[in-house]
Amino acid sequence: MAEPSNEAASSSSVSEQAASVAPMRDELEKVEDFLEPDKKRRKQVRGDGKTEQKLEHRLGGILCCAVCLDLPRAAVYQCTNGHLMCAGCFTHVLADARLRDELATCPNCRIEISKTSASRNLAVEKAVSELPAECQYCAKEFPRNSLERHEETMCEERISSCKYSRIGCPWRGPNHEGPEHEAHCVHPHRTGADVMEALRDIDARTLEERRLYDNVFDLLSYEKITFNDLQMKPYRTDEFVHKLFYETSRFTAFNNQWVVKARINNSQRDPTQSSERDITYQLILKTKTTYPLPLHYLILKGPFGDMKVQPRIHRFEFTEQDNESPYLPIPLPDTAECNRLLAAKAISFRLIMFLASK
Repeated sequence: MAEPSNEAASSSSVSEQAASVAPMRDELEKVEDFLEPDKKRRKQVRGDGKTEQKLEHRLGGILCCAVCLDLPRAAVYQCTNGHLMCAGCFTHVLADARLRDELATCPNCRIEISKTSASRNLAVEKAVSELPAECQYCAKEFPRNSLERHEETMCEERISSCKYSRIGCPWRGPNHEGPEHEAHCVHPHRTGADVMEALRDIDARTLEERRLYDNVFDLLSYEKITFNDLQMKPYRTDEFVHKLFYETSRFTAFNNQWVVKARINNSQRDPTQSSERDITYQLILKTKTTYPLPLHYLILKGPFGDMKVQPRIHRFEFTEQDNESPYLPIPLPDTAECNRLLAAKAISFRLIMFLASK
């Protein structure tokens, strides 16, 4: 009769152990949910405790331009010792040397460089084009050679307008929300009289664009025309509060020396306190002139930069006494574009100058 009681006691002890093990198993499963796989953790943290960077980040530091330290967007040049320069910095180094009447040298090894001695590095250009970059809208990574196409035509988070914007709808939002908005948009149901104001605005913008193109075609008939691909670099004033300003190196146009200078928010004491930002620039004549120089000039994106600028033509007559043009706004689309330019190590652009005949 003792055997059944022993069996009952043993079965009860086993059930108690199973009941105590079950909560422990649940706790372990919860902890494991928050832990990453061993292989993934080993990629991020090495045995000595130091964080290991991804391969593409290490390559970015190796393949960057030796001057501006940014990854090249176009052609990549190298000196005879293999130091890399983007096309914008390469032409800038050559231009600086010519203005100083010196031989151009590599910023790294100081060996002489020129357009004939330097060579393109196609392997680096192709490698850089395959490195990943982050989409500004969806934050996903894509190869650099396909990022622009993704942002302009494929990204579902890119900012788009309503298809009825031409008749006054102001909606702008993520592209994937467009169809839902357009299905409930009230503008298609408005009368012709209601949309006349929007059509007048479109006509005014069209007239302004046509006037700009007409002016450009008139200027292209001038005898003396020149353009320069320039870089503005950041500097600080010597005042008690060091204000940021940008300035190019001297360049030659119409047998004179010139400089382009720019400032942020009209030299506001502390631009970081303002949510709205803009850049204004002026053209400065650095050499003395014995006769007036009536100039038309405008700023464009240029071949080595990606500034999103809306060109505007300005006119100023430079004389010996009046050798600085007024500060004029660089027509950028918004504050975000201004911030993007300020985040770069240099601002590349093309300046076209037209000298009016006497």
